Amino acid sequence: MFDLKNKVAIITGARRGMGRTHALTLAKAGAKVVVSDISLEDCQKVVKEIKKNRGEAVALKCDVSKKEEVEKMVKKTIAKFGKIDILVNNAGIYQFKPFLELSEEEWDRTLDINLKGYFLCSQAVAKEMAKQKPGGVIINIASVAMGQQGIGFPNIVHYCASKGGIVGMTEALAVELAPYNIRVNAVSPGMIETPMIDPITSDPKIMEAMLARVPMHRVGKPEEVSNLVLFLASDKSSYMTGSTVVIDGGWLAG
Repeated sequence: MFDLKNKVAIITGARRGMGRTHALTLAKAGAKVVVSDISLEDCQKVVKEIKKNRGEAVALKCDVSKKEEVEKMVKKTIAKFGKIDILVNNAGIYQFKPFLELSEEEWDRTLDINLKGYFLCSQAVAKEMAKQKPGGVIINIASVAMGQQGIGFPNIVHYCASKGGIVGMTEALAVELAPYNIRVNAVSPGMIETPMIDPITSDPKIMEAMLARVPMHRVGKPEEVSNLVLFLASDKSSYMTGSTVVIDGGWLAG
């Protein structure tokens, strides 16, 4: 249904969790995928999975908080495939820490990866997309912890700040990059079954309390988020830009 044949996609934070599933899903739809993360060995495992299913992919090591590594990733992608059609900004970290105990270093590390990393990747990739016809698609992975119409969570103020920033950046970039035919959208997942929420799922009492707030009363699957990413990456969403799509089992509605 969603055909990405001859499209080239970069997925950051793709060695595990949702990033891995995004890579597998886009490759299955026909995209040539760059699997990027801080562990080259883990990325190569994902590439092996993709190739086993007759897809095409390469693994590239990249710390998205470092400009030189991001630029190197983009240059290698262009050298390999000649273009970039899709960027999925997915890399991120998550840490429970009470606000009054949160250090400046912990704040900086979270914002460096979760927000500055999205800026660096988007800018480097958009420079290449702006030269192409048509331009391309940037998809930012945010969270229901984005603030405003989202949810405020205690003990993860640094994470919430980064995700709120992503939504604001998505809207601003959608307007600024529209003349280049570059679409920019965000996806805000609720609780999704990934290693990131292990601290929640490992505690039955916390898990019960969290699920009580979700009308569908279950945790989402990575594939459910990846199917939304696939739609936004495809030409079927050609008139969508500047949107933040929530996928949370009804959490915010409830």
